[in-house]
Amino acid sequence: MLKDMAAHLGVSSAYLSALERGERGKPTWTLIQGVLQYFHIIWDEADELTRLADLSDPRVKIDTANTDPKATLFANRLAREIGDLTPEELEALLAVLDRAQERERGAIGDKHSSLPLVGRD
Repeated sequence: MLKDMAAHLGVSSAYLSALERGERGKPTWTLIQGVLQYFHIIWDEADELTRLADLSDPRVKIDTANTDPKATLFANRLAREIGDLTPEELEALLAVLDRAQERERGAIGDKHSSLPLVGRD
Protein backbone atom coordinates (compact mmCIF):
# COMPACT_ATOMS: atom_id res chain seq x y z
CA MET A 1 0.00 0.00 0.00
CA LEU A 2 2.86 2.41 0.80
CA LYS A 3 4.32 1.94 -2.69
CA ASP A 4 0.93 2.55 -4.31
CA MET A 5 0.40 5.68 -2.23
CA ALA A 6 3.92 6.93 -3.02
CA ALA A 7 3.32 6.42 -6.73
CA HIS A 8 -0.01 8.26 -6.51
CA LEU A 9 1.66 11.17 -4.70
CA GLY A 10 4.74 11.25 -6.92
CA VAL A 11 7.20 10.61 -4.08
CA SER A 12 9.29 7.65 -3.00
CA SER A 13 8.08 5.12 -0.45
CA ALA A 14 11.28 5.86 1.49
CA TYR A 15 10.24 9.51 1.74
CA LEU A 16 6.75 8.60 3.00
CA SER A 17 8.24 6.22 5.54
CA ALA A 18 10.67 8.90 6.79
CA LEU A 19 7.83 11.42 6.96
CA GLU A 20 5.78 8.96 8.99
CA ARG A 21 8.67 8.47 11.44
CA GLY A 22 9.12 12.23 11.87
CA GLU A 23 12.47 12.26 10.10
CA ARG A 24 11.33 14.78 7.49
CA GLY A 25 10.05 18.31 7.84
CA LYS A 26 6.48 19.43 7.52
CA PRO A 27 4.79 18.01 4.41
CA THR A 28 3.89 20.44 1.65
CA TRP A 29 0.35 21.61 1.04
CA THR A 30 0.36 19.72 -2.28
CA LEU A 31 1.39 16.47 -0.58
CA ILE A 32 -1.30 16.87 2.07
CA GLN A 33 -3.92 17.46 -0.63
CA GLY A 34 -2.71 14.33 -2.41
CA VAL A 35 -3.07 12.28 0.79
CA LEU A 36 -6.59 13.63 1.30
CA GLN A 37 -7.49 12.66 -2.26
CA TYR A 38 -5.82 9.23 -2.00
CA PHE A 39 -7.82 8.29 1.11
CA HIS A 40 -10.97 10.20 0.04
CA ILE A 41 -10.85 12.32 3.21
CA ILE A 42 -13.21 15.30 3.34
CA TRP A 43 -14.57 18.00 5.65
CA ASP A 44 -13.69 17.81 9.34
CA GLU A 45 -11.27 14.93 8.91
CA ALA A 46 -9.44 16.86 6.18
CA ASP A 47 -9.23 19.93 8.41
CA GLU A 48 -7.87 17.81 11.26
CA LEU A 49 -5.24 16.16 9.07
CA THR A 50 -4.14 19.55 7.77
CA ARG A 51 -3.94 20.88 11.35
CA LEU A 52 -1.88 17.88 12.45
CA ALA A 53 0.46 18.33 9.50
CA ASP A 54 1.04 21.93 10.60
CA LEU A 55 1.98 20.65 14.04
CA SER A 56 4.28 17.93 12.72
CA ASP A 57 7.35 20.00 11.82
CA PRO A 58 10.21 18.52 13.88
CA ARG A 59 12.34 21.64 13.40
CA VAL A 60 10.38 24.41 15.06
CA LYS A 61 11.46 28.05 15.22
CA ILE A 62 10.13 30.21 18.03
CA ASP A 63 10.03 34.00 17.62
CA THR A 64 10.28 35.57 21.06
CA ALA A 65 10.73 39.13 19.81
CA ASN A 66 8.54 41.60 21.71
CA THR A 67 7.88 39.13 24.54
CA ASP A 68 8.97 39.01 28.15
CA PRO A 69 12.71 38.13 28.42
CA LYS A 70 11.64 35.06 30.37
CA ALA A 71 9.93 33.77 27.21
CA THR A 72 13.27 33.87 25.38
CA LEU A 73 14.97 32.11 28.28
CA PHE A 74 12.24 29.48 28.32
CA ALA A 75 12.40 28.90 24.55
CA ASN A 76 16.19 28.53 24.59
CA ARG A 77 16.20 26.19 27.57
CA LEU A 78 13.40 24.13 26.07
CA ALA A 79 15.36 23.80 22.81
CA ARG A 80 18.44 22.60 24.74
CA GLU A 81 16.72 20.34 27.25
CA ILE A 82 13.63 18.93 25.54
CA GLY A 83 15.36 15.61 24.84
CA ASP A 84 15.94 15.09 28.57
CA LEU A 85 12.32 15.60 29.62
CA THR A 86 10.30 12.59 30.71
CA PRO A 87 6.90 11.87 29.14
CA GLU A 88 5.31 13.01 32.42
CA GLU A 89 7.19 16.32 32.34
CA LEU A 90 6.14 16.87 28.73
CA GLU A 91 2.51 16.19 29.68
CA ALA A 92 2.78 18.71 32.53
CA LEU A 93 4.17 21.39 30.19
CA LEU A 94 1.46 20.65 27.62
CA ALA A 95 -1.17 20.99 30.36
CA VAL A 96 0.18 24.45 31.26
CA LEU A 97 0.01 25.50 27.59
CA ASP A 98 -3.51 24.09 27.26
CA ARG A 99 -4.67 26.13 30.27
CA ALA A 100 -3.10 29.28 28.82
CA GLN A 101 -4.84 28.64 25.49
CA GLU A 102 -8.18 28.12 27.23
CA ARG A 103 -7.68 31.33 29.23
CA GLU A 104 -6.95 33.24 26.00
CA ARG A 105 -9.99 31.77 24.28
CA GLY A 106 -12.11 32.74 27.27
CA ALA A 107 -10.78 36.30 27.14
CA ILE A 108 -11.65 36.54 23.45
CA GLY A 109 -15.13 35.12 24.13
CA ASP A 110 -15.65 37.62 26.96
CA LYS A 111 -14.80 40.50 24.61
CA HIS A 112 -17.37 39.31 22.08
CA SER A 113 -20.08 38.72 24.68
CA SER A 114 -19.74 42.28 25.97
CA LEU A 115 -20.41 43.79 22.54
CA PRO A 116 -23.88 45.28 22.09
CA LEU A 117 -26.25 43.25 19.96
CA VAL A 118 -27.39 45.04 16.83
CA GLY A 119 -31.13 45.57 16.55
CA ARG A 120 -31.85 44.96 20.23
CA ASP A 121 -34.00 47.37 22.19
